[in-house]
Amino acid sequence: MHTVFLVAMVLGFGRLVGILGLAIFQRIARRYGRHAGDTSYRPAVTVVVPAYNEEQVVCRTVTSLLAQEYAPLEIVVVDDGSTDRTFEVLTATFRGHPRVRLFRKPNGGKASALNLGVDRATGEIIVALDADTVFPAGTIAALVARLADPRVGAVAGNAKVGNRINLITRWQAIEYVTSQNIDRRAFALLNCVTVVPGAVGAWRRHLILQAGGFSGSTLAEDQDLTLVLLRRGWRVAYADDAIAFTEAPDTLRTLARQRFRWSFGTLQCAWKHRDALFNPRYGTLGFIGLPNIWIFQLLFPLISPIADLLFLWSLLKVYLNYVQHGPEYAVQSLLQVVMFYSVFLAVDWVAAVIALFLERSEDRSLAWLVLLQRFAYRQVMYWVVVQAVGAALQGRARGWGKLIRKGTVTVGAG
Repeated sequence: MHTVFLVAMVLGFGRLVGILGLAIFQRIARRYGRHAGDTSYRPAVTVVVPAYNEEQVVCRTVTSLLAQEYAPLEIVVVDDGSTDRTFEVLTATFRGHPRVRLFRKPNGGKASALNLGVDRATGEIIVALDADTVFPAGTIAALVARLADPRVGAVAGNAKVGNRINLITRWQAIEYVTSQNIDRRAFALLNCVTVVPGAVGAWRRHLILQAGGFSGSTLAEDQDLTLVLLRRGWRVAYADDAIAFTEAPDTLRTLARQRFRWSFGTLQCAWKHRDALFNPRYGTLGFIGLPNIWIFQLLFPLISPIADLLFLWSLLKVYLNYVQHGPEYAVQSLLQVVMFYSVFLAVDWVAAVIALFLERSEDRSLAWLVLLQRFAYRQVMYWVVVQAVGAALQGRARGWGKLIRKGTVTVGAG
């Protein structure tokens, strides 16, 4: 176990240094105009909004899209057989609007709703977002600007937690910045961004159609399609100024349900595209993107609970030393344990500070919550990966497990 965790520490520290270095370089390049895209590029855009039981939030989402500083733009909302009043409130608010088209279909899942929207779209570019997500005015223009490069097939936006109403959602706000978005900054330089998030992303419509649409064979249809495009030689860009505010789960129970879907979907995608792993044909996807998923998103969370148990065992040994050898020996053992664990906390905190400062409009005070994350939030994240792997080994497929929306998103929450 000592050897396993020593290797894990070296790999984890090496990855952290590499990610931070690339992310800082990306931010500097962005500041001086590189990777900013061409704002004069203005193809027709169709925004596709899949909706299932979203009556509390969907009208606000569509309203934010109508306020976009971009034209030509149409909005296609697909009600995927909602059992609440989603379609009724949409119809009452937007019926007859020249830029909004509403469709209703039997429930078939998010991928099928997206595919219907893509099929009905008239725009050259498809922008997809969740029905609980709110776009500031310049988001679509920022996404499309990156597609001026003909080599770019899709663009990942900058998703942020918009309902920072308690400790659970603030922890997620930190994670979005210090994990998901900083990874995209780094991997965009290497062309191995492995997921265009469902909350904010842009795609070339003809590439979606060539790929057969969004696949319903995994719970992560956005990641699956991203990997398909990368395998076909397309670039996937990251637009840090294409901001979207999404509603995050506000309890540990609902958070665990959401992250189980994400973890299970990630595992499905990694397995589905396993033939690209370490395959020279697929470049950085095969040697960086997919290994990152297998090692740092799946394997590390599986062994991390063991590290926590060993930490607790170390504390128990300190107590036993106190009983057997007296306080002097126990204090020495305790200092060793505390110093070792403090290194983990310090590295986490420094990385969080750097990540937060790379975001132009983030609340830097969130960095202090990183120290608390390790004692509750991380354990939930570890557990859902263990659950996902267990479900996969048993051959048990899971559905989306719809979360109840509360409409608590605030634009500019950062």
